[in-house]
Amino acid sequence: MKQKKSNKKIFSLIITLLVFAGVAFSQECSDPSLDVGYSENSPLYFGNPSDSMPSIESDKNYLMERPQFTLSYNTSTLNPNWVAWHLCRDDLGDADRADTFRPDKELPSEWYAVRKQDYKFPAYGFDRGHLCPSADRTANTEDNSMTFLMTNMVPQSPDNNRIVWVALEKYERELVLQGKEVYIFAGPLGAGGTGDKGYFEAIPVTKKDGTELSITVPAFTWKVLLILDEGEEDLSRVSADTQIIAVCVPNEKGCGKNGSWQQYLCSVDYIEENTGYDFFELLDDELESVLESQVMEFIQ
Repeated sequence: MKQKKSNKKIFSLIITLLVFAGVAFSQECSDPSLDVGYSENSPLYFGNPSDSMPSIESDKNYLMERPQFTLSYNTSTLNPNWVAWHLCRDDLGDADRADTFRPDKELPSEWYAVRKQDYKFPAYGFDRGHLCPSADRTANTEDNSMTFLMTNMVPQSPDNNRIVWVALEKYERELVLQGKEVYIFAGPLGAGGTGDKGYFEAIPVTKKDGTELSITVPAFTWKVLLILDEGEEDLSRVSADTQIIAVCVPNEKGCGKNGSWQQYLCSVDYIEENTGYDFFELLDDELESVLESQVMEFIQ
């Protein structure tokens, strides 16, 4: 989405200044759990890829911010458009997996909140697939439990979720344990996936009043990672040598045959072209173009 970057950058910089002004006015920089928006180490530090807003009128691009992650929600698909989070050593601890799958009560009351039983695995064969992983939020029980909100889920084929996706998640945490910090975006793309019960484009759900809705089954799941050494002033530390990883994984049975996420490497540009999003818009245009056009060369 290169044509609109200049205008978007100006808009984003204005929003960033307003966010920082609000933080400075309302509190001293103390509790990191309150750092949402564009502050360092928060998910949207490098920009809001879809200009998502926390307005009920923005029902297909509804911004939801939490200490654990930020997301854009879509009432048309009943899925997040994307989920964003920052991963560092402080996020990892010994909290157990909560398994508290539940509707998100922070959605506007007029909207349908997907329930854990709505995925109907015995009939459709798709996992409740985390975008922000449970294992990325083990510092305490509350952080882990928040990853089980259904607004953090998309229907994933078991081969996608349990083989390819989990392998990349483990790699991200290995990087952190080696002294890195990572800014991550993940989301669904398209419609139509193949789970354990065959091909489906959607999973039907019925509201209490009889209204028929459906949860879109994505054709792909994608992820974008920006990786830095642990440190401060992250925006100024990004260079042409900064590692960026992007993958786009088919949501289908058999996608994990060799267990490798590396086979699905792509460029950030590819994901932008297919989603309409604009990642890392606060970077210098030239630097952004260099980083987003590259496909990671993976070396074991």
